[in-house]
Amino acid sequence: MNWFDEALHDEWSGQGYTQRFEVTRTICEVSTGHQKLVIFETPRFGRVLALDGVIQTTEADEFCYHEMLAHVPIFAHGKVRDALIVGGGDGGVLREVLRHDGIGSATLVEIDDTVINVCREHMPGLSDGAFDDPRCTTRIADGAAFVRDTDRRFDVIIVDSPDPIGPAEALFTPEFYADCRRCLRENGILVTQSGVPFLQPEELGSVHRSLGSVFSDATFYLTVVPTYVGGYMTLGWASDGSEPREIELEELAERVGRTGLSFKYYSPSIHRSAFALPPFIAGILEA
Repeated sequence: MNWFDEALHDEWSGQGYTQRFEVTRTICEVSTGHQKLVIFETPRFGRVLALDGVIQTTEADEFCYHEMLAHVPIFAHGKVRDALIVGGGDGGVLREVLRHDGIGSATLVEIDDTVINVCREHMPGLSDGAFDDPRCTTRIADGAAFVRDTDRRFDVIIVDSPDPIGPAEALFTPEFYADCRRCLRENGILVTQSGVPFLQPEELGSVHRSLGSVFSDATFYLTVVPTYVGGYMTLGWASDGSEPREIELEELAERVGRTGLSFKYYSPSIHRSAFALPPFIAGILEA
């Protein structure tokens, strides 16, 4: 029997903790020039994508992450026309963003084209045709350099990055967040993957300080993804006003109802409650 041991909380952070997946078949394994990519088959989670030994997504539980990363900012904003996705080469966030008919354009900036190509071939359900949507523009580029140099403006920026290891490290800096703020239109929203605070409190604290140095309203909301081990996962939220975050449940329900969309994780009630942080997480932000 073959097993895949995730390295994030052992090799990378020295916590002596790992999760294991039974591997029934290795689908693809390649060094991309940026990172080591592997896709393997499992009995419980279907196909699994890992980069540099760290689980990125699985066919079974990806909706817990992609729905919350995409729909919370879009429904909170209410009038998103142009969205920017930094990272997200597997296509899951892009798929969810483009479910909204009101989206006129979705620009995805991914540093590693191999991630896009391999996921489209071996995990096509993640993007579900989103890369072929005429509203989608794909740029193979460094996300930090893109937001630094572009003159385009967006209503929502979604940073779907790995942890701050290797090529993703630049996506967790105050400079990057300042460039994102410049790229946002008035009332724009930035959301970003921010780690599992029970096992990665330093990452959460660092992101909070960096976001708070740039935006007037910087906080986090929660999701639970079974294969992102350690309990709650935090998603960073930043804007220049608290109004989008404080939207009432009734208004959220009306916005969702108008779209006719259905979800496996997201709902208006989940949206509102996701901003209620347990004391141990709130304490990390106050430290």
